[in-house]
Amino acid sequence: MLPYRGLGSGIPRALQEWPRIELVDDVRGNQFSAVVRRPETEWASAANQTAGQAPSQVTDPVTGEVTGEVTGEVTGEVTGEVGRLLEVLRNEMKRTDLQDALGLRHEDHFRDAYLKPALEQGLIEMTIPDKPRSRLQKYRLTAIGRQWLQAQRKGETGA
Repeated sequence: MLPYRGLGSGIPRALQEWPRIELVDDVRGNQFSAVVRRPETEWASAANQTAGQAPSQVTDPVTGEVTGEVTGEVTGEVTGEVGRLLEVLRNEMKRTDLQDALGLRHEDHFRDAYLKPALEQGLIEMTIPDKPRSRLQKYRLTAIGRQWLQAQRKGETGA
């Protein structure tokens, strides 16, 4: 956390402290996202697990302290947008209901930033997968999506 030093200085100071921050401009959605990459040691552990190797301990590269065991099936990075989608998804929901729950109006932005990435990562699924454009199409969490949500909630409560 960086202390407040004045209006307009946050992004340059954050980039100075952690140059691996990636700023993604989304003109259609009238917003930008800041992607902060994890240290390489965490990526290496996740890659080992994906390759079928045993889970390994994650070590903070600065302190050398073990911060926890990498487990679970979720591979890749879950963006803030996808995380928000998973948080609002209840049972089975239509695309329009999901957009309303997220307060989003632009269908293209919703599909590109929220829906497609969540489907590609296997976090959600269609209720009618053989008819993706059906007016009756709804979306629901997969086991992996539920697992990711549980991990997030467990992290929030400190359990």
